[in-house]
Amino acid sequence: MTEWFQSTWMGYGFGWLTATTILILMIALPLMLAVAMIIYADRKIWAAMALRRGPNVVGPFGLLQSFADGLKVFLKETIIPSSANRGLFIIAPILTFTVALMAWAVIPFGPGMVLSNINVGLLFILAVSSLGVYGVIIAGWASNSKYPFFSALRAAAQMVSYEVSIGFVLIPVILWAGTFNLGGIIAAQQSHVWILNGFGFNPLLFPMAVIFLISAMAETARAPFDLTEAESELVAGYQTEYSSMSFALFWLGEYGNVLLMCGLNATLFWGGWLPPIDWAPLYGFTLFGEYFSLGMFWLSIKILFFFFVFSWVKATVPRFRYDQLMRLGWKIFLPISLIWVFLVSGYLLLTREPCPTGRSATLVTRDTADKYMPSCTVTRDRDFGRRPAEDII
Repeated sequence: MTEWFQSTWMGYGFGWLTATTILILMIALPLMLAVAMIIYADRKIWAAMALRRGPNVVGPFGLLQSFADGLKVFLKETIIPSSANRGLFIIAPILTFTVALMAWAVIPFGPGMVLSNINVGLLFILAVSSLGVYGVIIAGWASNSKYPFFSALRAAAQMVSYEVSIGFVLIPVILWAGTFNLGGIIAAQQSHVWILNGFGFNPLLFPMAVIFLISAMAETARAPFDLTEAESELVAGYQTEYSSMSFALFWLGEYGNVLLMCGLNATLFWGGWLPPIDWAPLYGFTLFGEYFSLGMFWLSIKILFFFFVFSWVKATVPRFRYDQLMRLGWKIFLPISLIWVFLVSGYLLLTREPCPTGRSATLVTRDTADKYMPSCTVTRDRDFGRRPAEDII
């Protein structure tokens, strides 16, 4: 698409800007629709587990309830407390909502279907998701109210604690895939265990998938980790003083982050847009000479499954105490994930091939270097080549 716009009268710069804007809207608008629908699905799942009906009046089967709620908050008055810091008070929900959208720029929706295919996509997501805590902290501080302030302190401690565990959980994935690029991580999961696509089917990486899922719930402050919004203690937490669209932006940002974490779980551990089984018909089909990939379908199914797990846990598991929350992150998840880094790195090191020997040994290239033991003494030539020590005279 970008090349086509650049080949028109728009030229290189304006053509790139137009194509990029269209691609951003193609991600952001469906994502906003998806957020509205998963709010409805969330409420329906909670209702079913409590033997209630849930939304069923506005629209067929209650499908328009989220849009009615959105219209309601849009028409309400925005109230800013007189003692609040007006600028920061307004910026906080905008920051939370914007950060929730930014990370989707590097998520692959299918083969070649990614807005920004950067080599450090996973690092970009970690950096962007870490910024989300600033919206909560700013909201708690700017409200100039004790309950939002206590909530902001809780949120800061909670998010930092579980980001440490998530960071160590991702290291085994990176070591196994050999790249920070999300497309490369997905490609490394093809036929990973027999004909199964996904690191989660690997007994060494499955515990990391479980820890990542639970840490994602804590990172997004979902029940049973919603200590930032504990109604019995903090009213509505950092959102207590917010109303109208500013409250709705926090609402949208929260569910946007939940969808992002579901997408990351699917991408990092369960094959992303790959089908569960490495069988050619499951990847796509040809119709009238055109090939149609099923990648987006598989990714959507996996995201919806993990969102159901999020809702299931929220509807059935009671809220933790704050000391239990901290103990789980620092005394259980952190040591386990740190030990697993050593286990996975040790396994990968021991299963590498010995260094090729002899003058006729194949030149070790950039693509094959990671297959050999690092103990091989190598040199570099102008073609990058890493040669075995025996070839060096």
